[in-house]
Amino acid sequence: MENKLKKIGQNNLMGNFVKTDDLLKDMCGIIESSREAAYKAVNVALVQRNWLLGYRIASEEMQGEERAEYGSELIKNLSKKLTQSYGKGFDYSSLYKFVRFYKEFPEILDSVRPKSLPLLSWTHYRILLQVNDKEARDWYEKEAIEQTWSVRTLQRNISSQYYYRMLKTQKKELVEGEMKELVAPYQNDTLEFIKDPVIAEFLGFSQDTDFTESDLEKSILSKLQKFLMELGRGYAFVARQQHIHTEKQDYYIDLVFYNYILKCFVLIDLKTEKITHQDVGQMDMYIRMYDELKRSEGDNPTIGIVLCSDTDDDIARYSVMHGNEQLFASKYKLYLPTEEELKAEIETQKAMSYLQQQSSKEEKNE
Repeated sequence: MENKLKKIGQNNLMGNFVKTDDLLKDMCGIIESSREAAYKAVNVALVQRNWLLGYRIASEEMQGEERAEYGSELIKNLSKKLTQSYGKGFDYSSLYKFVRFYKEFPEILDSVRPKSLPLLSWTHYRILLQVNDKEARDWYEKEAIEQTWSVRTLQRNISSQYYYRMLKTQKKELVEGEMKELVAPYQNDTLEFIKDPVIAEFLGFSQDTDFTESDLEKSILSKLQKFLMELGRGYAFVARQQHIHTEKQDYYIDLVFYNYILKCFVLIDLKTEKITHQDVGQMDMYIRMYDELKRSEGDNPTIGIVLCSDTDDDIARYSVMHGNEQLFASKYKLYLPTEEELKAEIETQKAMSYLQQQSSKEEKNE
């Protein structure tokens, strides 16, 4: 039997092209077909790689001691060595998911030879691993394939218990119609796979998140980084647009500092619209994750600052985890920038950005 995975990975763009009398239509068709071919090739390779990595680790575990500690230590050692050689994408959590992928989806590949065609992306499968109920997981997989659900559509449907609601309802058309209406915006992102940081890591590219930032955001963040360093209150720069991955989504923290006087991390997130409760809740999640993953013995609790650069109002909100409010009030505020300082700096950068835009327009018109 012909190898379907190998076949789908081949580029049939040249052979499938048919010239018509409509130049624009032909050009659009070539562009769309090339994107589809690139997506299929990358997707097949990524799914195969992760399944095979999971298969190989699981095979080694079966030959070793029958203890959970053995498998955990094995994955830790592999993660360290692979990260040194290949960079991001091979942390403990990722390798553990590869093993689960092999065990939960054994039908995708038979040993090391392809068996059936995986029409979903690796990110789809990673989301499906959130579902422990095998019947529900199989249903979501089937629906995602048949209805060509995007990654965001699949995640929303799993999070909203779509499968179980469909089982209980007497009006399936109503539930399905509501779902399609709610996820319509998610289905229109034809470049979703290009923006996926997992794809960037797989191809060995550095993650470029500039497509999520406006010129105003970039200008303010660049100046805020310099502004905080010049305050002279113990700030050391750690990262910009730091990637944090959860089971359900990828996040990017705008600015991360470490204050060596306070002995704590300071996280800063900028919003170009008014601050919402969800923004503050997201910062609380960042703080919780940072305390769990980055905070060392002797470090104080992480502090988060959410900034708003709304047209009519500039706001700075400090975020501290419950139980640390008194410590924050008595000590941290002595070394953190005040709300007035942050608001003034944001306003200054907004004005400068506006003037630069006006100057650029005038130069183009001359």
